[in-house]
Formats: sequence, structure tokens, C-alpha cells
Amino acid sequence: MEQIGFDFGVEAPRKLTKVSPARLATFEDCPRRYRMSYLDRPSPTRTGAWAHSTLGAVVHNALRALFDLPVIKRVPQRAMALVAEHWKDAGFEDTDQAARYRARAKAWVADYVEHNDVSVDPVGLERWVSAPVTLEPGSGPSLIIEGRADRIDQRGRELVIIDYKTGRRAPDEYEARSSQALALYAVAAARTLRTPCYQVELHHVPSGTIAAAEHTEESLKRHLQRADETAGDLRLATDTLNAGGDEDVLFPARPGRRCSWCDFRPSCAAGQEAGPQAQPWELLAPLDS
Repeated sequence: MEQIGFDFGVEAPRKLTKVSPARLATFEDCPRRYRMSYLDRPSPTRTGAWAHSTLGAVVHNALRALFDLPVIKRVPQRAMALVAEHWKDAGFEDTDQAARYRARAKAWVADYVEHNDVSVDPVGLERWVSAPVTLEPGSGPSLIIEGRADRIDQRGRELVIIDYKTGRRAPDEYEARSSQALALYAVAAARTLRTPCYQVELHHVPSGTIAAAEHTEESLKRHLQRADETAGDLRLATDTLNAGGDEDVLFPARPGRRCSWCDFRPSCAAGQEAGPQAQPWELLAPLDS
């Protein structure tokens, strides 16, 4: 049985909008940042690398590489070596700080492998998933959601979406349940792999916390409705911009705390006025976690 909220046999009567969870989140957070990220060419001037992003990418890449290995080689020592192989110093305050976080990241992934079952092969690692979305019975799809999920496991007859986190704060069940990205990946994975998917999990590697939530058809539909509304606003703004509309009216800035670490801060006066620029290493998870 297909997960409800979709009708895969109906042809779209109009051009569909393709959106990823990342694009939707960017537009909701700040339309100007969306425009600068995805529409402006050439791309506006950006900041340099952020240490927390570097750290997150290293941990993601190390865990992905670990699951590409035969089960017998998925051991803590190999996980630590993979962190070293994928390590970069970009964004850290200095080589000493980078070395401390490299050592801690090794410990994080070693503990993750030690305390979690890594003997089962995931269904997907950075797997591209996609699904047309139909919210009203009898109508055609209104958009296509697509993107790459960190990891997709299969437990019994259902799939599980897993997203790795390396931020300062450990997530909880509410955050997992309210994550639009996880919900959309669940929908897209169910469609792509033709297997039900309702369970979503945030794996906070620094603390070992696993925040899990079980969606229902209704909760997934609510996430889809929100995504459809955002995609409609995004599509209208983009079409109007292409027709000669005012970019600042159509894609306004939404100044706030996040402006301090926005990639496009050098190109956004409103963001610069919102507060001081964060140091590239300020958002790192504390070393005592």
C-alpha cells in the first residue's frame, strides 16, 4: 500500500516545482539568502569557511565511508582513521584548535561505532530520493520533493531516515518530529524505494543522543502542506523576478541572530546591521560534550 498524500498515477497539468528540503528551509529562513544562494549569477561574495560546517562534513564523510566498508572492518579504530583521512582545518581558529577537534571527532565516531549497531548495511548512504506530491485527490502533483538523505536504514518492512548532527546542542524527539527535512525525506524515500517510511531519527554524534519520532500519514501530510505553501510562494517570487520584479521586494531580508554567521553577510547590508559578525569557530560544539 502506498503512503497516503500521493497519487502517483496522475499526470501533472502544469510545470512542477522541484524543491529540496534545504531550498525550502533557506527560503523560509530568509528569502534574500535564498535568492543569493540559488538565483543570483554570478554568486555574491561569501564569507570564508565555518569550522562547525567543516567538522560536520568530516563526521558525515567518515561515517559514510565506514558503512561502505565490509562489516568486519566497521570498528572504532577504523572509524577514527577515517576521520583523520577526511579531516580539513578550514574555519578553525588555528592549528591547535583544529587538532583538538580532530582528536575529539575521532572519539565521537569511535563511541558511535562502539554503542550503535553498525553491522547492518544501510539501504542508502547520501541516497538521492524524489517524489511527486499530490495533496488533493483527483488533482495532479503540485511539486516534486527531492534531495539526498544522510542514511536510510531498513528495519523490518519499513525504512528509517537517519540524519547525523554535530551541533552544540543535542536534539530531542520534538525536534525530530518537527523537522520538515526529515519528513520530506521519509516521503521521498517511501516513493523512491517503494517501501513505507514513517520513522525518522537525529543522531547527535558528539553526545551519542538519538532523537527518534514516528510519523503518521496525517503528520506527514501536514509537513507536505507546509512545503507546498512555501514552494508556491517561492515559485511566484521567482517567476515575478524573472518578469522584471523588484528583487528586494520579492526576496526581502529577514534580519536576526543568524545574520552573524550567514554566508552572504559580506553582500547584505541588512545582515551587517543586524549584529556583529561571528568568528568562524564560534558555533563549534563545546569540547566538554
